[in-house]
Amino acid sequence: TPRRVRRYVLCEVLSDDPRCRQCIEDRAVGLAVRDAIGRVHGDYGLGRCSISFTVKYLNAYTGTVLLRCRKDSYRLLCSALPFVRSLESRGQRYPCALNTLHVGGTIRTCQKFLIQYNRRQLLMLLQNCTNEEERQCIQKSLLSCSLTEEQSQSADEEDDDGTE
Repeated sequence: TPRRVRRYVLCEVLSDDPRCRQCIEDRAVGLAVRDAIGRVHGDYGLGRCSISFTVKYLNAYTGTVLLRCRKDSYRLLCSALPFVRSLESRGQRYPCALNTLHVGGTIRTCQKFLIQYNRRQLLMLLQNCTNEEERQCIQKSLLSCSLTEEQSQSADEEDDDGTE
């Protein structure tokens, strides 16, 4: 598919179970999302969303997930994400939810959004610090929130064509 017909959906995995994030795998997220699409939109929605759908990036430590789908089916995908209730990994089922943070036309716009989002989260933590050591640690994290490596234009980082 041509590059300009894709959308990237940036999500975070929310769970009360600390073991959930340690066991997140691309395959488990992909299966849970496909299952939710099938339950909400049936075979039609699953067929539409399955074309070009993939888990493009996953950070189990932060619980950040980047999903890629076709532009014409991203609304179906986004409307099914609240129905993801658990992730299954190694025979264990972990209750969780996927919170959509951003929908973008490129990976780069999602990266930029994530940096700003993390910065805002750290600023909120900074306001709630109880001692100087915590404050210095969070300030150091804030300073490190930036894109450190300028990458050349690649298949996934074309100029942003905006979202619908």
